[in-house]
Amino acid sequence: MKELDQTKIPNHIAIILDGNGRWAKKRMLPRNFGHRKGAFNLKDIATKCNQLGIGYLTVFCFSTENWKRPELEVNYLMNAPMRYYKKYKQKLFDSSIRFKIIGRRDRLSAPFLKMIEELEEQTKTHTRLTLTLCIDYGSYNEIVTAVKDIAKEIQNGKLTIDEIDEDTITSHLFTKDYPPLDLLIRTSGEYRISNFLLWQMAYSELYFTDVLWPDFDEKELIKALIEYQHRNRRFGGLKDENSTN
Repeated sequence: MKELDQTKIPNHIAIILDGNGRWAKKRMLPRNFGHRKGAFNLKDIATKCNQLGIGYLTVFCFSTENWKRPELEVNYLMNAPMRYYKKYKQKLFDSSIRFKIIGRRDRLSAPFLKMIEELEEQTKTHTRLTLTLCIDYGSYNEIVTAVKDIAKEIQNGKLTIDEIDEDTITSHLFTKDYPPLDLLIRTSGEYRISNFLLWQMAYSELYFTDVLWPDFDEKELIKALIEYQHRNRRFGGLKDENSTN
């Protein structure tokens, strides 16, 4: 913590929560034990982000491709959150964290949708960290949805082709009201993006760690933030006129 510059805390970070299954396998436990441990770890990391003054934390919980996983695992991932929610929802309502859920909603069950809507409604006035859970989310789907919405506006005469620019695309994404993504973290030693926030991460810093998500604790978060603060973010330009990079 002494090395962390409190004046350079990123406003928006995203995390690919990877390694729950491997964490469980290393302990000769069913994969769902890893998902359970990962869920409680998310609570701890979100709490720390809130304390640090990070404005937005966006996490990849369940992708549009994760439906291909074994039925038992998918059922757990779709039902466990509702059990946790029922048990802890008053604490969520009383916290300072605002919850948002982005992704497809047409494949989620009615009880799951009801949970999402209630959680978003009850925390919409919270003013600290915005914790976004990406559920049945895929960046391809997000961009295709944005293109379709833009096409409808052109068809209805609300927009012309010549008016389309980067801001037009951004304003039709699920994250249209969010600030730019500063830092993307992926745990478990995998070096790929896996169809996550492809448009949003164009100029974000990338941080990969071998640590499995259930073991990614406060210390690991601080390490990632310190590494971020050491990066030279030029956004395609030069840091200063004397730079040779």
